[in-house]
Amino acid sequence: MSDAEFYAAALAEAKAGMAEGGIPIGASMVVDGKVVAVGRNQRVQRGSAIHHGETNCIENAGRLPASVYAKATIYTTLSPCTMCAGTILLYKIPRVVIGENVNFEASEAWLRSNGVELVLLDDLETKTMFKNWIDANPTLWNEDIGVED
Repeated sequence: MSDAEFYAAALAEAKAGMAEGGIPIGASMVVDGKVVAVGRNQRVQRGSAIHHGETNCIENAGRLPASVYAKATIYTTLSPCTMCAGTILLYKIPRVVIGENVNFEASEAWLRSNGVELVLLDDLETKTMFKNWIDANPTLWNEDIGVED
């Protein structure tokens, strides 16, 4: 399968999160050509401070040996925040495929400087969906990224 096909699982998670009234950021984790976990930002749904799309996906993968993370790719609809990037670095995930980074970008240089391969899909559907959501939910978005209104 291609990056676009694996990315579709992350985008589906973002849409599911938005339908639940949450923040539309989704992720999938692929190892050896198979999706091993998906997740979505669940800060609203769970009342959580840390369940961003990528962290929720990694949580949903469960406890895995380091050798599995070392060959994983994380697909995410939005460029990772520093918390999610830190989790990616902690588990030494070598590759991240990003749907879009126009609406948010905070950690790409840091990830690259630590040897992570980044692929930007620059997906128009994702950019439009997220921009529309931010415009409709500025307070919730600012809370998600740790900014005061």
